[in-house]
Amino acid sequence: MSLAHLRREYTQAGLTKAMLEADPIEQFKSWFNDALGANVTEPNAMVLATVDSSGQPSARVVLLKEVDERGFQFFTNYESRKGRELAANPKAALNFAWLELERQVVVAGTVTKLSRDESAAYFRERPRGSRLGAWASQQSQVIANRDVLESRLLELENKYPSDDVPLPPSWGGYMLSPSELEFWQGRPSRLHDRLRYRRVNNGPWIIERLSP
Repeated sequence: MSLAHLRREYTQAGLTKAMLEADPIEQFKSWFNDALGANVTEPNAMVLATVDSSGQPSARVVLLKEVDERGFQFFTNYESRKGRELAANPKAALNFAWLELERQVVVAGTVTKLSRDESAAYFRERPRGSRLGAWASQQSQVIANRDVLESRLLELENKYPSDDVPLPPSWGGYMLSPSELEFWQGRPSRLHDRLRYRRVNNGPWIIERLSP
């Protein structure tokens, strides 16, 4: 099946070094606010790419929960596929695709676990159903059918009838500390603007233009 006809020109804007913040996290926040203002669907949705110990990559969409000077935070089951892969190889990449704005942001870096206190603080903010779901799902494990999940959830609703649902021992947060960030702006004729922030050994950020 050929999909060559699914083609469009990107014409909304351009991107130059002069338009960028010196700090890539501040630049990300600026573009993220643009995505919020444009009512982009799930602007904090990001593809997380990880690699297992044999070199096999995998990717999935997760949600960014906070970004600060340290990097990008997300939460998951530590025993899931991504959790196991990050334990074996803590290098990972993120991709934000804000198609309504003809923009992407690609982030690469090293992932570490957040403290238990930080994970617990975020867990308390989640809806009760999501907290129970974190207990019910043995993420990435094979199960016989959906009834397994529904039955487990019912057991947990009876076990924790109030809003006081504790943090599961195998669930928590990660921080991706970036070493590279690329800001991509679509342009006509596929001659897109690609500006990359890069640092070596925690030195100052270098901004480079990449050929599309």
